[in-house]
Amino acid sequence: MAALDAKVMAGLTANDVHKSIKFYVDGLGFELGDKHETDGKVVYVTVKAGDSEIGISQDDFAKGKDRVKGVGMRMWIGTKQDIPAIAARAKAAGFKLDQEPQPLPWGPMGFAITDPDGFKITIANEA
Repeated sequence: MAALDAKVMAGLTANDVHKSIKFYVDGLGFELGDKHETDGKVVYVTVKAGDSEIGISQDDFAKGKDRVKGVGMRMWIGTKQDIPAIAARAKAAGFKLDQEPQPLPWGPMGFAITDPDGFKITIANEA
């Protein structure tokens, strides 16, 4: 049987889709892709960077307003771009890093950050 030939797209649920847009676009440098509205309110967007895409849905809170998001998950984002510059961009947009840029144990430079809904992210140079 042949190996899977696929592209992965993460789908996240946000408490405030506008805060998530600010985080991913202004903070990390993704581009805003598709945007869907219902009754004049943004309910879903995609953000894109290279071949990567993240879908972000506005939570309707049907499962409760206090549910925890992002537990047990970490997104790894690989790039050839300047890691300290990306980290500086995130901080300039008002976001706090969980870990400053530094060499990761297996070699490449990377940093860690948490999005507004608790989703953990590591951005690192591709090995």
